[in-house]
Amino acid sequence: QVQLAESGGGLVQAGDSLRLSCAASGRTFSTYGMAWFRQAPGKEREFAAAISWRGINIGYGDSVKGRFTISRDNAKNTVYLQMNSLKPEDTAVYYCAARRYSIGSRYANDYDSWGQGTQVTVSS
Repeated sequence: QVQLAESGGGLVQAGDSLRLSCAASGRTFSTYGMAWFRQAPGKEREFAAAISWRGINIGYGDSVKGRFTISRDNAKNTVYLQMNSLKPEDTAVYYCAARRYSIGSRYANDYDSWGQGTQVTVSS
């Protein structure tokens, strides 16, 4: 397992952009598939985006497709989530998740390392 730390959350207005970062510990980051999930108050955790350990497979949840972009920088042990055209319904705590050799699953149960989360609030 790796330790994960998210950053970059905040309060923005509808239509704004925000970039989340997730820094991972250790020297084996390049062997981990990474994902972003989000959870709004009173709702279940929702898949946002995932990238496979090789960076070849990338997937997005339907609610963020076309607006969010996931990427990774193995030299910095970091995965990013670029969020554009933000909407009030994007308000949630965003979590980074990892699993070694994952090919980019969209299921939370497939990941065994999680960050503490970062709050994103989008005002209308």
